[in-house]
Parts: sequence; C-alpha cells; structure tokens
Amino acid sequence: MATLRMLWMELVLLGVLGVLQTQAQVSVQPDFQQDKFLGRWFSAGLASNSSWFREKKSMLSMCKSVVTPTADGGLNFTSTFLRKNQCETRTMLLQPTGNPGSYSYLSPHWGSTHAVSVVETNYKEYALLFSQGTKGPGQDFHMATLYSRFPTPQAPMKGPLGWPGMGSAEN
Repeated sequence: MATLRMLWMELVLLGVLGVLQTQAQVSVQPDFQQDKFLGRWFSAGLASNSSWFREKKSMLSMCKSVVTPTADGGLNFTSTFLRKNQCETRTMLLQPTGNPGSYSYLSPHWGSTHAVSVVETNYKEYALLFSQGTKGPGQDFHMATLYSRFPTPQAPMKGPLGWPGMGSAEN
C-alpha cells in the first residue's frame, strides 16, 4: 500500500510539474505568511524534468529541512540528507523577490539563479514548492517538491489541489 501511495504521489507531482511548466507565471500561495512557513519540513515527494533527477531518483531518500529567517527578509533553507551512508547538510539562501512566497537562489554548483516559489501550503501539514532555472546552455529545469511537517504524511492529509488519497482542497 505504501508503494502504491508513493507511486500515486509521484504521478500527481509529475502532473503538477507539467501544469506549472506551461504557465507563463507560477502562482504563489495567496497571502503567504513567511513566519508560519518557518520550522521543520520533511521532503515527501519530488518531480523534475532534470537529467540528474532521472539518473538518481532511485537513490533519493527523504531529507529533513529547517527553514529560518534571514535579516533581509529571506530564508535559510537547510536540508540534511543521507549520501553514501553519511549525513550531508546543504543550505540554500533564498532571497526575497518582492512578491511574498517568491524567492531567488544563486546555485554555487551551477553558477545560475533559480526561482523558487511556495505554490501552496496550509503551514501545518504540507507545502508545495516549485523551482525553475538553468543548469547550462539549453538545460532549463523545473522541479516540484512536496514537503510535510511529519516524517510520514499524516492520514488524511488535507492535500494540495484536492489530490485523491491525500484529503481534499476543502480547507
């Protein structure tokens, strides 16, 4: 049953990714409240058109992230994950873009700026983030990440977009 749930979540994220890719501008959580978004999050699902994702998705595992505010109104998004049987920690400094819930991130690895948007969240259970950027000439990427406040999603989760099996959009 857990495998079926994960497969369903992956299919839904791929659908969200496709919808978000076709929109000229990514929607952001209405009336985003950054202070409610702070704290601990766990990755629950990921979908991307990136080649690294397709190559490594079988090796990916849940990571724990902690979101803290910066003095300039941005976010430190620090994630800890298992890599080669060791814990690894990475921090993304998300700079505010002027629109609440929208940020930019300078990737030290790729040397490019990525847009990160909080598409939807209820702050207590889930958050759906969408990232887009370029890894190199002609290598645009899009990524949808579903986060949960819990290591395992609580049932029934009042899921984004009324996803079957994860609750409804009636919040």
